[in-house]
Amino acid sequence: MNRNTILGLVLIFAIFIGWSYWMSPSEEELEQQRQEQQEQLDREREKHVKDSIKDINRVQQPTALEQQALAEPEEFNIGDSTSDYSQLRNTYGGFALSGEGKDEFITIENDVMKMLISTRGGRIFSVELKNYKTYDSLPLILFNADSARFGYNFYSQSIHLNTSDLYFQSFLPETHIIGDKSIRVSGDDSTQVVLRLFADASPDALNPEKYFEYVYTIYGDQYMLDYSLHLKGLGNDISARIPSILELDWVTFLRRQEKTQDRMSGTTIYFRANDNEVDYLSESDEDEKSFNDKLQWVSLKQRFFTSTLIIDNEHFDNPQLAHSTAENPYSGRYLKTMMATLDVPVGGFNDSRTDFRFYFGPNDYNIMRSYKLELERQIPLGWSFFLLQWINRYAVIPVFAWLGSYGMNYGIVILLLTIMLKIVLFPIAYKTYRSTAKMRVLKPEIDEISKKFPKKEDAMKKQQATMGLYKKAGVNPMAGCVPMLLQFPILIAMFRFFPSSIELRQQSFLWAHDLSSYDSIASLPWDIPFYGDHVSLFTLLMTVSTILYTWMNNQMMSSTQQMPGMKTMMYLMPLMFLGLFNNYASGLSYYYLLANVITFAQMFVIRKTINEDKIYQKLQEYKKKPKKQSSFQKRLEDAAKKRNKPGKKK
Repeated sequence: MNRNTILGLVLIFAIFIGWSYWMSPSEEELEQQRQEQQEQLDREREKHVKDSIKDINRVQQPTALEQQALAEPEEFNIGDSTSDYSQLRNTYGGFALSGEGKDEFITIENDVMKMLISTRGGRIFSVELKNYKTYDSLPLILFNADSARFGYNFYSQSIHLNTSDLYFQSFLPETHIIGDKSIRVSGDDSTQVVLRLFADASPDALNPEKYFEYVYTIYGDQYMLDYSLHLKGLGNDISARIPSILELDWVTFLRRQEKTQDRMSGTTIYFRANDNEVDYLSESDEDEKSFNDKLQWVSLKQRFFTSTLIIDNEHFDNPQLAHSTAENPYSGRYLKTMMATLDVPVGGFNDSRTDFRFYFGPNDYNIMRSYKLELERQIPLGWSFFLLQWINRYAVIPVFAWLGSYGMNYGIVILLLTIMLKIVLFPIAYKTYRSTAKMRVLKPEIDEISKKFPKKEDAMKKQQATMGLYKKAGVNPMAGCVPMLLQFPILIAMFRFFPSSIELRQQSFLWAHDLSSYDSIASLPWDIPFYGDHVSLFTLLMTVSTILYTWMNNQMMSSTQQMPGMKTMMYLMPLMFLGLFNNYASGLSYYYLLANVITFAQMFVIRKTINEDKIYQKLQEYKKKPKKQSSFQKRLEDAAKKRNKPGKKK
């Protein structure tokens, strides 16, 4: 192929690309196409709903009044009929015919969850996550039955109503039907379910032109679903506390899914303000908050699962949030009562649409982060300190997910993760040990200084002499502390990561049945304060290994320069952790145990590679070298001499 042929092919390819780019529709044209498609979809749905309304009104004929007249025509009484309807109207205003009805349920199932939607209130009645089970192997249901309330407050003929108390009419898609009011969608497919709450047209018919409409759009493989609120033709029929604002009441009784509740990642309400700041109520105590911030989403969060309501292109106003624990719960699985009252902008009652989304799913970092709403901030990864969150987000989580993708037991995954971290931290450990060795070889000389200044009043002279020795030998006593401080954020990052990692949930390893919970090998006949009523073996082994590590550290210390009581405190700390970690995730205790064991191995290797006699010899040689005074030290000495110089006599 010669040069001209190649040049011709390149030109043809360039012309093809340019033509494709030139002929491609602009963003405005694409937006117009999307709007036309949406309008066509709305028209088709409207026609389908209107046809269904005719069927509904046809089914309602004959009315109860007409049935009575046909059965007993001589006793037919219009006045009684009007009185019955008037009584309903006194209770439900212009929605009298929707005030009574039959509870019916629509089952919607996709690849990851199964929902029930109730015609009473048009609300999501229950949500089951199909890929998860409770701690005792039952279906994991976030909320169900009488444990949820989701409805809008409004007034009809000065009567206060809430949509959750009224009956909606359902309109199911023509596809994805797998049974009576059952819908199944999978993969990349999606479907819509429409529910409408109609105003009355007459004492025996609904008005197809006046309604609240809920549209649920469910995707085949998503925990997120779209939810839209439409209001049509209700401008003269309803009113609200604030014009063009509907007050939303959302109350849910969360169910207990875990054997234990983690104090660091407990059950509470999270929310994101329009300034992108994510905040939450107290996790440990009952809490409530009313404020003027505008919110983008509100989340009822458990340790590993959450129910989140997101508003698109708008914001919730005047939020009132609270969570509490009932004294007499309605169920043994009752966990906590979550309450949220939010003002929702609707843009008028005649013809408006407000778009929302629901997230019902796991607190999985990668899933939540994919929605770009900062939902992942509900997972406690140390967000208040940038270094902790960076370690977890950019190091621990990616490596943990990569190792987990090979299908290994998560006990092995934790082992490999710990080994990798220890390899990365090995230079720091080596530097720490070498610094300790330098101070240890100087211990005989430090002991001589202690003998020279035995009195307490000479403590300052003793300290100055010791520091002078360190300076002369070229030893920095803080050199061993700095590397330890560099490791500390990683230890804290692990402390936040393991208890909140849903990957460890219900994963067994050795004697631990669930690495996200404690590993009990024995139950105690009573509850010991600060410890509990069981014995966690991983925590016990971690404590023993920490005490051994403390003992080895003390043996390697170069002198007795520690503060009085410090050694005792160092031995008491592991015992305090024994009580703290006994009820924590066994995966965390297992990680710290592995970290201690690998540290022992590293110390053994380092001790074999470091010759303390050579270190001592180098320190002695360094003492003989002339010391170059830094410019900063010289300025200090010059300033001191100037201050001490006697003044001129007058």
